[in-house]
Amino acid sequence: MTKTIIISLGGSLIAPDGIDIVFLKRFRKVISDFVRRGNRAVMVCGGGNTCRKYQSAARIINGRVDKNDLDWIGIATTRLNAELVRSAFGQLAYEKIIYNPSAAVKTGKKIIIGAGFLPGSSSDKDAVLLAKNFNAGTLINLSNIKYVYDKDPNKFKGAKPYKKISWKEFKKIVGDKWLPGKHTPFDPVASKLAAKIGMELIITRGSDLKNLKNILNGKKFTGTIVH
Repeated sequence: MTKTIIISLGGSLIAPDGIDIVFLKRFRKVISDFVRRGNRAVMVCGGGNTCRKYQSAARIINGRVDKNDLDWIGIATTRLNAELVRSAFGQLAYEKIIYNPSAAVKTGKKIIIGAGFLPGSSSDKDAVLLAKNFNAGTLINLSNIKYVYDKDPNKFKGAKPYKKISWKEFKKIVGDKWLPGKHTPFDPVASKLAAKIGMELIITRGSDLKNLKNILNGKKFTGTIVH
């Protein structure tokens, strides 16, 4: 059976400090193998550390920099990352980066790459809107965390991982306000929208590509399901 998967690809995976060429080559193989079986992959790239570096510089240069300006900086970095990822897939990918996630996409290509669109949220929201656009009920969020925890596991040894969590409880963890460059398991604005739509969200560590294969193949996997 043909599948359409939607992935929010964290910028921390694309360029954690410098560009992670090893990860991108391995990721390309996993996704290419998936689509060559007749499936389709729609991905939205985040800005990650590149975004935060530029936003930090803007704050230092102008201590009163506008939030919208910070968001536009972030959007630009998502588009840079998206162009890199699109080029990695060559002829398998649609030649245009999707900016407006709600617009019709007319292509027979099996890999479609998107990026940030408008200020007021992160690229996670664009991934949710693309999932809605493509009638996909599940969104896979690939980031640098293995699970969603009740508190920061880097600060608290007793942090509890969730294998499944409701949108109501999840929104208590991520909050309801967006701040440019904010660190959360998933964007609060995107979470609110996904909950309203009734979408299922899988949050998992993107560097574990064997685990991603399990998700794509409908097998047992490590991660948190938000529903």
